[in-house]
Amino acid sequence: MNTPPPGRGAAAPAVGVPLLSMYWRRQAFVHWPYRPDDVEALLPPGLRADLFEGRAWVSLTPFVMTEVHACGLPMLPGTFPETNLRTYVRHREGPPGIWFFSLDVTQPLLLAARLFGVPYRLADLTIAPDGAACRYAGRRNPGGPAYDVLVRTSGTEAAGPLDVWLTDRFHAYSRRAGLLWRTPVRHEPWRLLRATTVSVAQTLTRAAGLPDPYGHPLTHASHGVGPVALGPARPVRTALREAGRR
Repeated sequence: MNTPPPGRGAAAPAVGVPLLSMYWRRQAFVHWPYRPDDVEALLPPGLRADLFEGRAWVSLTPFVMTEVHACGLPMLPGTFPETNLRTYVRHREGPPGIWFFSLDVTQPLLLAARLFGVPYRLADLTIAPDGAACRYAGRRNPGGPAYDVLVRTSGTEAAGPLDVWLTDRFHAYSRRAGLLWRTPVRHEPWRLLRATTVSVAQTLTRAAGLPDPYGHPLTHASHGVGPVALGPARPVRTALREAGRR
């Protein structure tokens, strides 16, 4: 069992010249607990599920991306939604971070990130706010994986140990050319609000190879963070004995 540190999570890393900068707005986090074995079966060599009180977690995180700049060049056109399905991982020679099972987006230019092992896919996504509630919905392609989630936000801040553990994550891992890579992500800590998932229907977890989640999800909402700076990805050493077990 991994024991999270008290208070806020790990500090955000320094990012000198960001490869990508942006703002994340109207963020929702819909989290489900999972058996560690179910998550680890889908991870690449070198990564292990990060655990909170013996449980792995998987999160559906829809949000709006805006003011996107690549390498200091003019921003990508428009404001657009993105939805990630992610889990929480550790590497024995690196900081804890995130592994993405999928990233759905409406902006075709972001598909270039697939060259770096980031599994972006095009999808039809909608975000429909209505006062304290917001409906997030999307489908990857006709007949493909889809989700429809209605989240209602409270005015109560969420800052408990599990809330922090799930969201203070400043490194993303990916796999490319047979190597494991780590990308630093710098932003201020999230200001989280407690929220309720009023309704949820989704097939993204099943499409990722996971069992269907069970129980009512833990839900957070946030007005967002930014600017978010993504630094260059760097290879992470992977122990040969870990690779041999896969």
